[in-house]
Amino acid sequence: MTTGVLAEVSPQHRWEWKPLWAVLQRSKETGSPELPPLSVFLDAGVVPRSSREDNHNQLGEDLSKYLVVRPGDIVFNKLRTWQGGLGASLHDGIVSPAYFVCRPNSATNSRFIHYLLKSKPYLAELVRISKWMPPSQFDTPWENLRKLPLLLPGLDEQRRIADFLDTETARVDRLASARERQIAVLEECEYAEVTDALIPDSLTSAAGEWPWTWLPAPDDDAPLVRLGYIARLQSGLTVDGKRDLSGDVVTRPYLRVANVQSDRIQVDNVSEITVPAHIAKRSTLLAGDVLMTEGGDLDKLGRGTVWRGELEECLHQNHVFAVRPDASRLDADYLSLMTRTVHGRCYFESTGVKTTNLASTNSSKILGFPIPLPSLEIQRLRVQTVQRKLDGCARAKQRLRAQLDLLAERRQALITAAVTGQLDVTTSRPAHDREL
Repeated sequence: MTTGVLAEVSPQHRWEWKPLWAVLQRSKETGSPELPPLSVFLDAGVVPRSSREDNHNQLGEDLSKYLVVRPGDIVFNKLRTWQGGLGASLHDGIVSPAYFVCRPNSATNSRFIHYLLKSKPYLAELVRISKWMPPSQFDTPWENLRKLPLLLPGLDEQRRIADFLDTETARVDRLASARERQIAVLEECEYAEVTDALIPDSLTSAAGEWPWTWLPAPDDDAPLVRLGYIARLQSGLTVDGKRDLSGDVVTRPYLRVANVQSDRIQVDNVSEITVPAHIAKRSTLLAGDVLMTEGGDLDKLGRGTVWRGELEECLHQNHVFAVRPDASRLDADYLSLMTRTVHGRCYFESTGVKTTNLASTNSSKILGFPIPLPSLEIQRLRVQTVQRKLDGCARAKQRLRAQLDLLAERRQALITAAVTGQLDVTTSRPAHDREL
């Protein structure tokens, strides 16, 4: 009965293989627009839409067509099922008609099904039965999902396993949340260190003077200078299928928005573009350019990252701005760090165009960024001081992220072992009696 990855799963004594359709009945109930909208998240499962701020999908105009979800129903986001975008609902609510809502029969525990489908072999099988949808999605057809073989013990055993996993995963999740809070504190420390080193007193003695009310009193040794006076901005290329490529053309690496992170450049997945040589010349990056993206998360808008010539003769997308400092007056690393100060955040947040949690800027606003400009020597000294502190924070965050990876592995191993019968939950020691 089993194929693919699931063929390697050995059924335990009195455990049975059953197709999904035999234990979950698809529900197409609609007509309850008064119920609260629900969302399906990879980390949290099925939760009220109002409980999260990171769902930017718009609700449909006619909520009466949305599918009704009852407590105990299993909900599948069919475009995210392959990643684990599914879960057992604890709530009454409604979801998009593009989702699948399934109701377990009386011999099936929905929490067990939730964990079973989140286990390693089942996630691999869900990828296998899904269909590729370019550029980066998989769709899980109902006809494939309904035939998915489920390995099931009796109902009492399902409940015991689900209870065990509720307790164990909650403990792992608490530890992971603590590590994430520590990382957040370190990031705030970085923010404060950069601000205090580059603009002394700005955290404690803001002058309140218009228009930059968050800055301290002016310093004669570091006058405010508009970025456009000490740097120039280079625009990038658009992908144009109608562009004439009959003459002298070149094929070059092509840096896109996705490659430019707030603190680093990712070059492991850079695409290429073929353009006329004279156009390439106008959009070629040089070492020392500071890259900024046109849009992104509001709290990271305007963050600059220094290009250090990671790829030769690399071109950049039109949504990536390349700011080229006058090397005799402005240090590239100083500019990059300045965009990470309270001054940089306040300037770009106040001048950006905001939509929900996203925002955008433009070339005029970037060139209008006022920078405290001490001598080049002082700029470099401040950069060195800050960088030493940032390196220490980075090492601490790296260790914390390694712990998060281990916790995620532990969580997945527990789920997989329990739902496939490799771990006898009746003899397993309770969480408070042992350490991870």
